[in-house]
Amino acid sequence: MVKEAELIHQPMKVINIGIDSFIESLKEQGVEVIHVDWRPPAGGDSRLIDILDKLEL
Repeated sequence: MVKEAELIHQPMKVINIGIDSFIESLKEQGVEVIHVDWRPPAGGDSRLIDILDKLEL
């Protein structure tokens, strides 16, 4: 197991979920980034989410 003090000296690897502005900043610093293009279901509309929830089996 890696001790906390050793983590500081490890290269950073980031999974970015949905916020595009973080990607470029991290890449400019040489950080390895994996981007997941995630958005809330139904655009975050709670009424549509309720309808979709009722459709699930």
